[in-house]
Parts: sequence; C-alpha cells; structure tokens
Amino acid sequence: MLFEKKIEGFLEGLKEKGALPLRVELWNGRAVELSPHATVLLRLNAPTAARYFLRPTLAKLGEAYVEGHVEVEGPLRDVIGAAARLAAQAGAGQGRSPLWRWAHSRRTDRKAIQYHYDVSNDFYALWLDRHMVYSCAYFKTGEEDIHAAQEQKLDHICRKLMLRPGEKFLDIGCGWGGLIRWAAKHYGVDATGITLSRNQYEYAVKRIEEEGLSGRCRVLLQDYRDVPGQAMFDKIASVGMFEHVGLKNLPLYFSVMHRLLKPGGIALNHGITAGDPDSRWSPLGGGEFIEKYVFPHGELPHLSLAIREMSAQRLEVADVETLRLHYAKTLWHWAERLEQNRVRAAALAGEKRLRIWRVYLAGCAYAFEQGWVTIQQVLAFKPARAGESPLPWTREYMYAPTPLAKAASPSRVDHPG
Repeated sequence: MLFEKKIEGFLEGLKEKGALPLRVELWNGRAVELSPHATVLLRLNAPTAARYFLRPTLAKLGEAYVEGHVEVEGPLRDVIGAAARLAAQAGAGQGRSPLWRWAHSRRTDRKAIQYHYDVSNDFYALWLDRHMVYSCAYFKTGEEDIHAAQEQKLDHICRKLMLRPGEKFLDIGCGWGGLIRWAAKHYGVDATGITLSRNQYEYAVKRIEEEGLSGRCRVLLQDYRDVPGQAMFDKIASVGMFEHVGLKNLPLYFSVMHRLLKPGGIALNHGITAGDPDSRWSPLGGGEFIEKYVFPHGELPHLSLAIREMSAQRLEVADVETLRLHYAKTLWHWAERLEQNRVRAAALAGEKRLRIWRVYLAGCAYAFEQGWVTIQQVLAFKPARAGESPLPWTREYMYAPTPLAKAASPSRVDHPG
C-alpha cells in the first residue's frame, strides 16, 4: 500500500512539473492523467514495473517496454517524445561516460554483426526499400518515398566517387549488396563487397545472380582486416560500417582503406557520428539501450576524431556533407513501414525483437532530430603525387543534371589486372 502511494505521489509530482501527454494506468486500476490532452497510454502491468519509472532514463523505459513490464499505446512520435521528456525531467544522462573501451576482436565483431543483421532477411524486407539499403537515404525535396530516396543516395555516392567503367570498386560493409549492384549496373565498375553477416551474404549473392551481374559484381564473407593486397581498388566506399569498428580501431580501419586504395584513388566514408565532442553516448540513456539491445559494442566517434584519424592514415579529406535530417526522415520512413507490418514482423522475428526495433527506429529518428547524433559523408583521396588531387575544382560534378552513367557491356569494359 505504501509502495502504491509512493508511485501515485511520483506521478502527481510529474503532473505538477509540466504536462506530459500521458495517461498512466497502474496494475491496481488507478489511472493518472498527466495532461488533459493525453495521446499516449502507459500501462504498468505489475508493481515490479514501477522501478523503471522512479528514476527513469531512456534505457530503463525502453527495457520496461521490451521486457513486457509495460504496454504502450499511441502515435510513435508522441511515445518517443514523452519518454524523452520524462527522462529529462528526472535528470537522466548526467555524467555520461566515454565509449573508449571495447576490444573489437574479429570474433566479437562477427558476433555483434550477426546478432543485429542475421535476424531474418524477410523481416528487414518488410520495412527497408526494394534494394534493401540499411543506411541513411538522400532526399532532394523531402517528399520522396523511401525507394526513390535510397536510389538517390546510391547514385549520390557513385557520383561523388566519380565511378568510371572498368574501375575496381570496394564496398566495406556492403550489407545486402545494394551499392555494389547499383555501381556495377549503372556505372560499369567491377564491384566487390564484404560483410560479416551470413544472411546478407547469401541474399547479396542471390540478387547478383538474378540481376545478371555475376561477372562484374561479387560479395565476400570477410572481415575488413583480412582483405589482402596493396593498391587493389580505384575507389572505396564504406557506408554505415565504421560505427562497428570501435574508437581504438579507427587508425587500423583507415590504414586498411589507405593500403587497399590505389594512388590517386578516392574513398568515401558514410557513417554516424557522436554529437558530443568527446565521443560520448547520447544523453538521457539512449546509448545504453542501443548497446544492450541493438548494436552490441557499437561506438560513435565525433566527426573531428574521424577526420583526424583519416588524415593520420594519409587520406586527404576533401569534402564533408552532413545528412542528419536526411537520416531522421529515413528512420521515420522505416518506423512507419514497420508499424504497418507489425503482425508479420512479430511472426518473423518474435514479439521481443519487434519491440526492440520499434523503440530503436523511432528513438533514433528522435535522436537525429534533436542533434544528439549526426551523420556525415566524408570524401577523401590517396594522393598519387604530393600536392595533386584527383577531384575537380568544385562540387558541380556531384550534382550535374546528367543521366545516370550507363554500365558498359562486359565486352567493352577494360578490367585492370
């Protein structure tokens, strides 16, 4: 009885601090309206659920939902916004610790990648685009659907890299192979992708064969540290990969990119970065939730650290483009598509996994909107000779209103040895 009064007193205190769009229903049937216009219903299923709310963080609130201690009803945007305000009112996120700690061995990285990506290809297909691109899309008007926006992103990367027929192109962390297939089909390159996910590998191999690209496009089940050779590729891209590398391994990661790139070659690193200059977790406990349930051992460097480490490995940074709002919109597209397919998603991946991904997608969209995290495409090159650059004088080449480069037929493509 005393415990129930404590919880009810806590809720009344929240009501006095400021209106949250919440109606909270307790296990005993008692309900507290925190706002006269509540759009979110929060139902605590048992007294044990209350412990998540006495000093709430986004990690605690997410865990309460994922583990089934609470039920939530209402529009996703309102749910995430209410959770963030609840955590902020409770003073969550004070004294955040830095992320500089994971070892990132080949074994741990492989296990982390497989945990996240080897869920079910059919599960991801429910809410990704038709190319299965699992990274920030590129919007020119903001009105595009996810399919058009992802194709614009693939083409934007290819244009930035100045891909040409016959060039050897490497995609580090290629996912389901969307970029290598696009580059081979529309730009005539000889494309190689690497991934640690068995599901992604099998899917990409199948799509490459179905699209008739087997002669000039391939995917390997391989760790980036194990790609052999020196000066093997004209162009290299890494999209949504370096978040898994680890802060301590950034020098190694960019040194591998430098080793594999030919003199005069161009590289593009597209990745999420921390909003905090010291590369610490996002506020209010969101980072702890991601670490526990979504991306084990994921670490986000600040942009300044990423550029420093690229430069230290003799990759000259030439251009940086921030896509933070593009990723917020991308994530809301994904979240809404997942909402439309919740029954099927639960059947494919299980109810708990569905709950994790609902929190993760909507929560990340909110985090990008708030600027807690951001994302950049960093374009760099490996000078062939001191002072020289393979890039044009201006950025006009990235946006020139020309049709997509057509893939040359295999008989006309000069594949360098």
